Amino acid sequence: MLDITEIQKIIPHRYPFLLVDKIIEMEPGVSAVGIKNVTVNEPFFQGHFPGQPIMPGVLIAESLAQVGACAILALPENEGKIGVFTGINNFKFRKQVVPGDVLTLKAELTAFRRGMGKANVEATVDGKIAAAGEISFAIIENK
Repeated sequence: MLDITEIQKIIPHRYPFLLVDKIIEMEPGVSAVGIKNVTVNEPFFQGHFPGQPIMPGVLIAESLAQVGACAILALPENEGKIGVFTGINNFKFRKQVVPGDVLTLKAELTAFRRGMGKANVEATVDGKIAAAGEISFAIIENK
C-alpha cells in the first residue's frame, strides 16, 4: 500500500491535479489499484455543475491514468520519468461520480515496449462500473 507521500515520490502530479489518494495494491510493471475519495471541495465542482456536482469524465480517465502511471513508473528504470496519454480507446462512462463517492481505480498493463504502452482500466463505485476502457501512454523524460 502507498500513501499520498509515497505516490508523490513516483508521479509528479500535485494539487489540484493529483487525483489518487492511495494505492492499495500494486505489482510494479503489471498492475495497480488505487482509491480516490471524491469530495465536494474538489475545485472542478465549482463549475461542473453548480447545484448538481458531477465529476468530469475526463478527470476519471486521468485518475485511472495516474494509477497506471504509479505501476509503470515504480519500475527502477522509469524512476523520475513521466507518463503521458497517447490515446483513450473504447472508453465508456456508465455511472455519474458525485461527492461522497469512493472511486476504486484499477489499471492492468497489457503491453509495454520501447517506452510505449497500453492498459485496461476500470473505475468503480460500490462495486458498480463508473468508467472503463483502454488507455495508451508513452513514458518520457521529466525535464
